[in-house]
Amino acid sequence: MTQTARGSVEMPSGTTEQSPAFESIDPRTGEIVGRHPIHDAAEVGARVTAAREAQAEWAELGFAGRRQRLDAWRKLLAKRLDELAGVVCAETGKPLDDARLELMLVVDHLHWAASNAEKVLRRRKVSAGIVMANQTATVEYLPFGVIGVIGPWNYPAFTPMGSIAYALAAGNAVVFKPSELTPGVGQWLAESFAEAVPEHPVFQLVTGFGETGAALCAAGVDKVAFTGSTATGKRVMASCAENLVPVLVECGGKDALIVDADADLAAAADAAVWGAMSNAGQTCIGVERVYVVDAVADRFLEMVAERAGKLRPGGEPGANFGPITMPSQVDIIRGHIDDALSRGGRAVVGGEHSVRPPFVEPVVLTDVPEDSTAITEETFGPTIVVQRVRDADEGVARANDSRYGLGASVFSRARGVELARQLRTGMVAVNSVIAFAGVPSLPFGGVGDSGFGRIHGADGLREFTRPQSVTRLRYRMPLNPMSFARAKGTVRRLVRLVRLVRGR
Repeated sequence: MTQTARGSVEMPSGTTEQSPAFESIDPRTGEIVGRHPIHDAAEVGARVTAAREAQAEWAELGFAGRRQRLDAWRKLLAKRLDELAGVVCAETGKPLDDARLELMLVVDHLHWAASNAEKVLRRRKVSAGIVMANQTATVEYLPFGVIGVIGPWNYPAFTPMGSIAYALAAGNAVVFKPSELTPGVGQWLAESFAEAVPEHPVFQLVTGFGETGAALCAAGVDKVAFTGSTATGKRVMASCAENLVPVLVECGGKDALIVDADADLAAAADAAVWGAMSNAGQTCIGVERVYVVDAVADRFLEMVAERAGKLRPGGEPGANFGPITMPSQVDIIRGHIDDALSRGGRAVVGGEHSVRPPFVEPVVLTDVPEDSTAITEETFGPTIVVQRVRDADEGVARANDSRYGLGASVFSRARGVELARQLRTGMVAVNSVIAFAGVPSLPFGGVGDSGFGRIHGADGLREFTRPQSVTRLRYRMPLNPMSFARAKGTVRRLVRLVRLVRGR
C-alpha cells in the first residue's frame, strides 16, 4: 500500500533536510497522491516540545480567547469544506458526499466544543458539607498540557477531531499522528489551523507508521487519545504505562441492531443497510449484526436483501460506496464470509464472489452460527448478518454476548428506550442508526474491548482536563477537629451534630 523512499521534506521551521518519506495512495486507483515524512523519535520529541512551549500562552487566552480563534478555524473549514473533502476522497476512496457528511459533523462538533468549554470546565462552587462548613469549596477543570492524538483512517477527519477540537477548547496543545493511510488529511487540518491561528502553534503534526505513534506515546505527552484496533490499543496502553501517561482508547465494535415485532420494518431495513454498507462498512459503529424477532424476520430479510442488492461499490462518482481502504482488511472480510458459509450460513445477497479487491460488493448473510467469526469479530466491510430470535429480549441477550460494547440500535415502537437501557454499550440509537455520533453534546465511547474514556460532549471536554479541588477558609470553627490542640470532647460534639442533622 505504501512505499518508503528517501526524499527532501519541507520541515515546519522552513529548513529543508533529508528525511525518510512515504507515499499516500488512492486505494481506488493506486495513484500516488502525496509524500510525507516519517518522523523519528527525535523529531516527534521536537514537536512535543514546540507544542508545550506554545500551550501556556494558549491556556492564558482563557475560554473566550480560545473560542475566538477556534471559531476562526471553524469558519475556514466550512468555507473550504469541499477542498478537504477532496483530500479525504483521495486517501480513503469514499464518495464525495460521504466525505462532505463527515466534514459537516467536524464543523458542528468544533462549534460545540468551543462554545461550551467555559460552561463545562469553569470553576464552580460546591457544597462543603457540615463538618467543613467553614470552608468555601470549588472545583475547576484545568488542561493537561500536551495531548497526543493517534487517529484512524476510516473517518480521518471526524474521529480525531473528536479529540483535537475538545482538547484545544479545554486549553491543551495537540500533537496529532494521523493514520499512515491518510496523512494528507492530517496535514490539511494542521495547516488550516496554522492559517487561521498563526500566532499559536498549538496544533502540531507528526506522520509515519507504528514507530512514530510509539514515539509519540513515549515523548512526554500528558495524555494520549487513540482510535484504532483493540490489539493496537493494548500496545498503546502498554507503552503509556511505562510513564503512567493516561490514555483514552476507542477501539472497534461489533454493533448489533435489534428489530422488535412492532418495528417500522421499512425504516429498520433502510437503516440496517445504511449502517452496514455506508463507507463500505468501514465504520466502528456500523451495523454488523441484526437480531430480528421471528414473527417479522422473513419480511425484514426480504426488504434488506432488496435494498442491499441494488448497491454497487466503485471509484466513480455514482458508486454507492468506495473501496476497502486498507488492503489487508480484504482477507479478513473474505475469511468471515467463508467461515459463515462453510458452517451452514446462507448468503441472501452476494457471497464469496463478492470480494473483488479493492472492492467488496454487498453481502447479506443469515442462519450463521453464533460462534462464527462473522458474528464474534469485527468484519469492517459491507457485510451484514441477520439472525432470527424468539423475541427482542433474546436479541438483547445475544447482542450483549460479545467482548465488544461500542454502539447499538433498536427498532421498536413500544419498547425502544427500555431495550436500549439493557444493552451493554456506550451508545444506542432508537429507531435510527449511528445518530448518536452526530450529536455534539453526547459522549462517545465504549466498554469492554471497545475501549474506555469518552470524546464529544461535556464528558469529552473533561476527558482532556484534570479536575482541581480547592478549599478556602471562610472563618474559624469554634470546634476544630483537625488540630492536636483541639479541646477535649470536640469530636464527640461533632458526632452528635452529624447524627442530629444527617442521621435522620
